[in-house]
Amino acid sequence: MRFRPPAVLALALVTVVGLVAFGWPFLADPTIGEEHGHDAPWLFAVLLGLLALVLLAEMTAYGFDAKAVAVLGVLAAMGGALRVLSAGTAGLEPMFFLILLGGRALGASKGFLLGALALLTGAFLTGGVGPWVPFQMFAAGWVALGAALLPRLGGWAERLLLAGYGAVAGLAYGAVMNLWFWPFLDVASAPTGAGFVPGDPVSANLRHYAVFYLATSLGYDLPRALLTATLVLLVGGRVLATLRRAVRRANFDAAPEFAPNPTGSPATRGPGPERTGA
Repeated sequence: MRFRPPAVLALALVTVVGLVAFGWPFLADPTIGEEHGHDAPWLFAVLLGLLALVLLAEMTAYGFDAKAVAVLGVLAAMGGALRVLSAGTAGLEPMFFLILLGGRALGASKGFLLGALALLTGAFLTGGVGPWVPFQMFAAGWVALGAALLPRLGGWAERLLLAGYGAVAGLAYGAVMNLWFWPFLDVASAPTGAGFVPGDPVSANLRHYAVFYLATSLGYDLPRALLTATLVLLVGGRVLATLRRAVRRANFDAAPEFAPNPTGSPATRGPGPERTGA
């Protein structure tokens, strides 16, 4: 499916809002003292509105129809169901395998919608609804978006590319998600040299975050990265082919072709029943 200009603008707006949501604590007054738990409900409402804007942009550009909505809904439900299987235990989250391949098959804007909605569905099914959910929706949407924007390849080359991306994305997802709470951690409660220090240079806080990530998150993110890459290598080819076939069949945009009648005259029906007049 094509990547349309209205959806590009809507998706760019969503991405900017997400970056601001993750990054504002680094630019705010050090004495602000508020956690994301206070702004998360507002961010969640804004995010849902922006997702609706992306969907509307696709629909008005004739890129979305009933079948495409159905495919997106089914994949989002499957992603939520996969999250139920593990609920993130030990970092093993097969959901990322699906949203990665789904984003690859659906395209950038639809892939972002898939990642965000699959995460939201999984949060409701697992009871994991909290102030972190809108941030998880942004991050999962970016995972699917990145898969859609990778260079077009074929065969094993594409599978290897997606497997490598899946490993990197599995680590990057955890690294990004830490930012929703790390700036608000009490320095005393963080590992030594791993707390956010308001007012310190960016380079110093980046070193602190690297220590925090290595001490707390890397062991959790590695299983996600390895599982995603392994699943892509083992069954990614068949799953991606199936998804692409479903997307093609869900596309109502295909222009009909009318071939001329070989006889040069309109098609005629067979002889009907003989009529008798009075």
